[in-house]
Amino acid sequence: MFGYVRPALTCLTEEQKELYQSAYCGLCHEMGRRHGFWARFTLNYDLTLLAILLQSNPKCPDTACKRCPAHPLRKPRRCLQGSGMEHAADVSIILTWHKLNDDVQDHGFWTGLPHRMVRWWFTKPYRRAAQACPTFDAHVRQGLERLSQLEQEKSPRLDEVAHQFAGILAAAAPDGADEAQNRILEQLLYHVGRWIYLMDAWDDLEEDEACGRYNPLSARFQGRAREEQEYVTTTCTHSARLAANAAHLLELGAWNPVVENILCVGLPAVQSAVMDGRWKELKKLHKGRYVHERSV
Repeated sequence: MFGYVRPALTCLTEEQKELYQSAYCGLCHEMGRRHGFWARFTLNYDLTLLAILLQSNPKCPDTACKRCPAHPLRKPRRCLQGSGMEHAADVSIILTWHKLNDDVQDHGFWTGLPHRMVRWWFTKPYRRAAQACPTFDAHVRQGLERLSQLEQEKSPRLDEVAHQFAGILAAAAPDGADEAQNRILEQLLYHVGRWIYLMDAWDDLEEDEACGRYNPLSARFQGRAREEQEYVTTTCTHSARLAANAAHLLELGAWNPVVENILCVGLPAVQSAVMDGRWKELKKLHKGRYVHERSV
């Protein structure tokens, strides 16, 4: 994934920060437990939101104190546990492997060697994850195949291209007993996925145009995407708001202020930085952590 879905940390209370950190650390530990130490390096903020949304008991989160292998001298931190973390860990590995596979196909033999080596390293974890989540893996394959076809056609149909990626993330919602809640979760993930795809397209616009690579925004506006920034901002904001509206219908318990912060404050702040071309520099400046919107 891409790491755009982050909280605005300074808008959270210390208790809420610790709660969010428990999900981030919990997902890291779960990925290591299920798929090996190196799987931890694929951890990102986007899937942390999924792990939060999949908690079986949001009113009383199940946590355990564990020591971070990257910071062994630091005191143990609370780590979220449960089936939601397991599912999020499997989803993360499946998405990572397919991304690596896509990278292999996009490069020639020699330039693709590093990608082939990393893909080979994650093959066993991917097989375990795909066995645990076969339906999601099938959705990812189908979605990426259709997305690849549209990219090869250099499709100018922006909504259709974004729809394919959004559908992949929506498929991460597991089947549960509450059908209404499942549909709401699918809609939330769909619009977050659409927002992520458009953010990434805008973030890579200059580089893609320089290299002659397909970019859905450049194709849609025939090379004049920068002139349509207001349109892109509006459609991205619309998806973020629809995701936030869906979240309000979920029973999130203690996680409600954290999720609301991510969707209503974090996403708009990241969007502002991406649209203004400051996002990549901010990530370097803050070493991957996101800060309050006034900093962007």
